[in-house]
Amino acid sequence: MSDYLDEVMASVPALRRYARALTHDAERADDLVQDCLERAVRRQSFWRPTGPLKAWLFKVLVNIYRNDLRRERRRPAAEPIETMTVEPHVPESQTGQLALADMARAMQQLAPEQREALLLVVLEGLSYAEAAEVLDIPIGTLMSRIGRARAALRASSEGTVRRLRSVK
Repeated sequence: MSDYLDEVMASVPALRRYARALTHDAERADDLVQDCLERAVRRQSFWRPTGPLKAWLFKVLVNIYRNDLRRERRRPAAEPIETMTVEPHVPESQTGQLALADMARAMQQLAPEQREALLLVVLEGLSYAEAAEVLDIPIGTLMSRIGRARAALRASSEGTVRRLRSVK
């Protein structure tokens, strides 16, 4: 196998972890990673070894994810009854799990741009420069998005939700 394919295969766990964090759906995350890998193999000639291959793969994955989101917004979504859940009563001993679930819900409430930026830096350990390149934004914009995401998560964990005020 070529060095390129070896490096692509070595990136699969990180791609899958990031996709699952973005989608919170294992099947959808696997589909996203598969589409990313297909595109990476098919378009190997588009990759220029000026930066890390892993960062380029994240960029491909983010672009596919964003395209999917745009496509979903255009058609009305219906939630299948099989996926609907009723929250059961949880004993006090599971408060740690509840806090984790609350954090996951708070992450889902973030603007997609903030969630993407925060996950690349915090979960995947990319540098600010690499994450900015993956998201195709200036590093200052990335830092602003991460700062806003952290502030929103902090406010959520403290039980205070910051409201936007109307300015005329």
